[in-house]
Amino acid sequence: MTRPIAGGTGPPGKTASPGDELISFVNQDEAIRQDGSRGAGLLAYLRGLQSANGRDRRDVIANVFRGVQNRMINGYLLRDVINKVNGIHFDSSEEIHTLSRLYEALLREMRDSAGDSGEFYTPRPVVQFMVAVTDPQLGETVLDPACGTGGFLVETYSHLEKQCKTVKDRSILQERSIFGQEAKPLPYMLCQMNLLLHGLEYPNITYDNSLGVKVKEIGDRDREDVILTNPPFGGEEEAGIKSNFPNDMQTSETALLFLQLIMRKLKRPEKNQGRPGRAAVVVPESVMGDAGIAQRIRKELIEMFNLHTVVRLPKGVFEPYSDIQTNLLFFDRSTPTKGIWFYQHEVPIKRRDMRNPCYTRSYPLLIKELEPIHSWWIKRHETGSSWYIPKAAIVEKEYSLDFRNPHLTKKECVDPLSVVSAVTQPLERCFTSLKKLEKLAKSFDRGSDGDKQHLPLKMCLSRAREAADISQNKEYKQITVKLYGKGVLLRKIIWGREIKTRPQFLARAGQLIMSRIDARNGAFGLIPGALDGAIVTQDFPLFDINTEIIKPSYLALLCRSAKFIETCRLASRGTTNRKRLKEDIFLEETVPVPPIPMQNQIGMLVDSANLFLESVFEVTSSAENIIVAFANHLFE
Repeated sequence: MTRPIAGGTGPPGKTASPGDELISFVNQDEAIRQDGSRGAGLLAYLRGLQSANGRDRRDVIANVFRGVQNRMINGYLLRDVINKVNGIHFDSSEEIHTLSRLYEALLREMRDSAGDSGEFYTPRPVVQFMVAVTDPQLGETVLDPACGTGGFLVETYSHLEKQCKTVKDRSILQERSIFGQEAKPLPYMLCQMNLLLHGLEYPNITYDNSLGVKVKEIGDRDREDVILTNPPFGGEEEAGIKSNFPNDMQTSETALLFLQLIMRKLKRPEKNQGRPGRAAVVVPESVMGDAGIAQRIRKELIEMFNLHTVVRLPKGVFEPYSDIQTNLLFFDRSTPTKGIWFYQHEVPIKRRDMRNPCYTRSYPLLIKELEPIHSWWIKRHETGSSWYIPKAAIVEKEYSLDFRNPHLTKKECVDPLSVVSAVTQPLERCFTSLKKLEKLAKSFDRGSDGDKQHLPLKMCLSRAREAADISQNKEYKQITVKLYGKGVLLRKIIWGREIKTRPQFLARAGQLIMSRIDARNGAFGLIPGALDGAIVTQDFPLFDINTEIIKPSYLALLCRSAKFIETCRLASRGTTNRKRLKEDIFLEETVPVPPIPMQNQIGMLVDSANLFLESVFEVTSSAENIIVAFANHLFE
């Protein structure tokens, strides 16, 4: 952009500053160009762009800028932004790829800020899974009637792009494959930009409410091959929108209105060369079992469509802006439902917190955690997480879809004494291991001077400083340490370009990690294998373990002791509220280190106790199961 010349931006008799000239050039409907001629201001010009046929990037840009207002009032800062953008090589596929990933990062930040921005963001693992199992094919039309920022459409574009082999294929992808509709101006604009940056030259996105059509008037040419969406729920539509639906199907729950729309927008096989339209939809828990209108919609869905799969998601998947439990419905327009496969996805045991066993903003759903469902999808069979419900059972339950895992029910209905036995037996074995540990500890205290050696930590540990080479286009695991010896945990997954603090250091499996600030409160632990290669700042010093002197299993037990926490307190210096661990002082401190054979024996006993405790945890992770077992036994 050349430097514009604008007039009339300051008081009479004063010369406008270059910053004022730039703001004037951007904001005003009419501006004075550098050659002295008059023309449209920048935003006015962009809003007025128009192609000859109404279908190219000029029309998209005009749509995007139609609702844009410049909120930057400092012309000098605006100039800096323009210079930065001017440095991007838009003819470089690598830089465009980087820009698209940056844009996705901005959308994630909007999700994390929740509020109005968060309501239209669907977690990427959910989007990837739904697109993968629905498997759109090149030549099919794909619609998201509540597309928000375009997550489903971007993932669909990537999915279809892999199928392109010829110029004709690419033309089909660009012109006749991906469609969306969005009623809110901000997500509509974000969706347009998102698709542009990912390679779709003319996004077919309509700025309107998808519910604003009479569903009975939807004809075959208005129908689609595939619908992928996470429609808004919990909202309320105006009376004019509700009137577009049958009298006995009118409701204030937007999720139910969208579900009706989606059912009618799927192609009929008899009008589509035998190929039925299919859909994957996110719905709230209320859709599964509520009476009234929800029940009538479910009845129509089961009697007129093939609802073949329901994936039940745990709470927290849509955190931070909603803790509502959700389900994924997969159905098509082939035949009436004969039976439904259910799959209950649970938070992996290793990621559960006893006080809050669900996904959270700090512990989001990861795409790899949905891989077992994807594998099961291909070859379905009953497992501890999946079950099949025939249509007769659904009709008997008056078309409710609120079916709980029968495998869990079987566990609940066992003899309560067997449940108690399942808890007490591993506990008894755990106590046996702990008794042996106690005996070892006493023998250590009574042992010879050689057995009771106290060694400085510098003989056991050495400072590790493996610098991480941060790449902008790579994702990294950031970790932190819990207080009071409770171990290491994944803090978040972050793109390299989002990392502000440098330097960063690589954590390796088996290393000891500590928090400089909170080591005196027990913030230390050993890096588990799953977090090998994660990154930390210099506020989290790492130590390699000299395994010829001290075994990791013994060190892990030592770190849980009051003795070790006291060692960290003695090695911390500073004011009362800002004491920090000093590594040189810490490494001079001494700790009890028994001979290697005794350490190995201690490690085996600790591992044995932990194994038994894990089996106890699996039985008692839900105390309600035990209570239900007693209730079923008493009242059978």
